[in-house]
Amino acid sequence: MAVKKYKPTTPGRRDMTSYTFEEITKSEPERSLLISKKKQSGRNAQGRITVRHRGGGHRKKVRVVDYKRDKHGVPATVAAIEYDPNRTARLALLHYADGEKRYIVAPLQVQVGDMLMSGPNIDIRPGNSLPIANIPTGTTVHNIEMKVGKGGQLVRAAGASAQLMAKEGDYAQIRMPSGEVRLIHQDCYATIGQIGNVDHNNISLGKAGRKRHLGRRPHVRGVAMNPNDHPHGGGEGRSPIGMPSPKSPWGKKTLGKKTRRNKQTDKYIVRRRRSKRRK
Repeated sequence: MAVKKYKPTTPGRRDMTSYTFEEITKSEPERSLLISKKKQSGRNAQGRITVRHRGGGHRKKVRVVDYKRDKHGVPATVAAIEYDPNRTARLALLHYADGEKRYIVAPLQVQVGDMLMSGPNIDIRPGNSLPIANIPTGTTVHNIEMKVGKGGQLVRAAGASAQLMAKEGDYAQIRMPSGEVRLIHQDCYATIGQIGNVDHNNISLGKAGRKRHLGRRPHVRGVAMNPNDHPHGGGEGRSPIGMPSPKSPWGKKTLGKKTRRNKQTDKYIVRRRRSKRRK
């Protein structure tokens, strides 16, 4: 997919790029796979803002995506490649032989008319879903399950892919896009190939308005605030953040602060994406 660059006719157009959408084959979504969702605007069930700088944006409907791929042995034809406003990747609309329709995350090189399947004994080709035990070592995969039967949770963004490194016992070593090597049970399913829309990271929004369309509100820097609003605020002229480390508006450490709390799954991480700092 190519990236379209605009002429700098206005300050907002300068350095702006967008998709050409040449891979999109259908403009209207499948109505039977749409659900409405109320905007949360970063608020929890009590109505309190738990995620800042969210709100507004274009109205969107959620597409129901099949991450489980549990129709084993039933062939499906790719009927269309569609745009999804809720994710960076494209969606592929599958028409199964029994008449059911489902969305999946569109892999690279999958086109309209291709035949896709899922199950333990099928061909190794992009878009097919198999147990990790039946996938050859070195294969590129995406939409990887973390628990058997739960559905794919890992590697679902545009252009992302993981690699099956090795198999030992009941688990396989998979290298994630971040560089982390993780143990995944061999009975978990994964989809062959890389996710499409690989040029997503090359898109430059160019102006604040396009960010507002995505539901992202302005983010004010802490150093631009008053000292009663933020630990970085105050001072004469431009002041540094100060020691010992950057803080959140509530005085908690931010830069370099470890946020991982799930120690139960530490045993499944063979190699972290970042090496631990030497003391």
